[in-house]
Amino acid sequence: MPVADTTAGVLLPDLLTLTAEAVTVVEALTQKAKTAVQARVTKDGRISNGLVEAEQTATHGFAWLATYSQSLTQMQKWAERLTADGAFGETEALIHQIAFGEYLWQLYGGIPMSQTEILRPQDIGLSQDDQRDMMTPAVMLLCNQGNSQAARQRLVELMRDQTANATFGTTGLDEELEMIRDQFRRWSTDRVAPHAHEWHLKDELIPMEVIEEMSEMGVFGLTIPEEFGGLGMPKAAMCVVSEELSRSYIGVGSLGTRSEIAAELILCGGTDEQKQKWLPRLASGETLPTAVFTEPNTGSDLGSLRTKGVKNEAGDWILNGNKTWITHAARTQVMTVLARTIPDTNDYRGLSMFLAEKTPGTDEQPWQDPGISGGEIEVLGYRGMKEYTVNFDDFEVKGENLLGGEEGQGFKQLMQTFESARIQTAARAIGVAQAALDEALAYAETRKQFGKALVEFPRVANKLAMMAVEIMVARQLTYFSADEKDNDRRCDVEAGMAKLLGARVAWASADNGLQIHGGNGFALEYPISRILCDARILNIFEGAAEIQAQVIARRLLG
Repeated sequence: MPVADTTAGVLLPDLLTLTAEAVTVVEALTQKAKTAVQARVTKDGRISNGLVEAEQTATHGFAWLATYSQSLTQMQKWAERLTADGAFGETEALIHQIAFGEYLWQLYGGIPMSQTEILRPQDIGLSQDDQRDMMTPAVMLLCNQGNSQAARQRLVELMRDQTANATFGTTGLDEELEMIRDQFRRWSTDRVAPHAHEWHLKDELIPMEVIEEMSEMGVFGLTIPEEFGGLGMPKAAMCVVSEELSRSYIGVGSLGTRSEIAAELILCGGTDEQKQKWLPRLASGETLPTAVFTEPNTGSDLGSLRTKGVKNEAGDWILNGNKTWITHAARTQVMTVLARTIPDTNDYRGLSMFLAEKTPGTDEQPWQDPGISGGEIEVLGYRGMKEYTVNFDDFEVKGENLLGGEEGQGFKQLMQTFESARIQTAARAIGVAQAALDEALAYAETRKQFGKALVEFPRVANKLAMMAVEIMVARQLTYFSADEKDNDRRCDVEAGMAKLLGARVAWASADNGLQIHGGNGFALEYPISRILCDARILNIFEGAAEIQAQVIARRLLG
């Protein structure tokens, strides 16, 4: 039970008892939805991929419903852990109560899958009776009083009293991880935040001295095992570091993503020799990697890649083809390249992964090696590393750099990285959302309209409160997926849910943050304009929202 004072009538009595009952109700609703959707997509006793695609509104809607169910489950566990530790104060209780009040209503009336796509219960085959069954006394109380105007305004009052750089609510992580958060928050506040907006406006690469400092702090070897020169820390540490770096600038927070992907590829699929050679270099930051997977006409359909690798008489590989949306391609020393090496194949089974070495280039001269060229893609946001097209024209890769030493394993090897990459992306989304909240709250405190600060207007307070609430929901879902990964449990669904929700939360926070700024938010001089551009990409890369929903639904239904 919350330890907060309830005399004002804002907090509901026996809150955790109410929310525990609500979790049970939502789990039952999710099972009903699963049964209903399964009936739509089953043919001859099996889930039909064709029907899953034809029924995308229902299947993707079910994925969102299941994501909400898991989110509320993790919020309940968070609240119970904090209660046991005596750390469930008024701020945490309000966040918990508002989250349940809002998400329960959305489950009943409609979940926003995007700005124009509201998932109604009937879209997934739930009946009016199913909806009525959901409305138990506990759920009705939470719906009707949990997310009240008074609760939101009280939460914002408490947020205003908290120190700058606060997470607005206890995260529930242990002391060591919070010390790591504090270390990286202080560093990024000092070394990144004062310069991030200028880097963005000038579309400049993040200075190498910043990257070198990150190397010294262990960012690139955070989760690489100690035997290979890394710190051997859990994925939760990766989440905390990614959050805080992205809070200052998503470009800096994303530098570690490429190392995370490359290290996972090598750890899961590399030979012993490849692990000994590459992992220490990645961990130290001596070698910066870039991921070279996407092609112009394939997008998310990686099984249709056309870049080809052919072995020559010397046993080396010659690559030919075109790639696009390659982040930080110029200054890196190794490319993880997915290419087709098995002739007469047209699906994922013909793909192989390479650790293709290259010479680092500069902003002015990106390409230094024969057989590789390309151009910069100008982008709205997510700058600092730059995006490129990459063209291979008889580009040579050493024979020893075929990952795992075996052809046809590339797609499988890549799939093994998706869990970590999506967890890390969810953490980046939390950092971006937190940055939006930081900027919005600071502006609302100082900007005066009609004789008082913006923060004192109810609809401004509503926005700020919901930003804080949804950030905590996304944070707990992300930490849960990281814990699943750390315990060697399959977590593609959980990681997908964290990324799916986190990306939406980041965009909503940035959009609302800009709205609070009014016309000034549309001016390039204000950081919130950059945060809005940075937030938008999160719903696209590492699996677009539609792809995430498809993966979640397919796994849960199948």
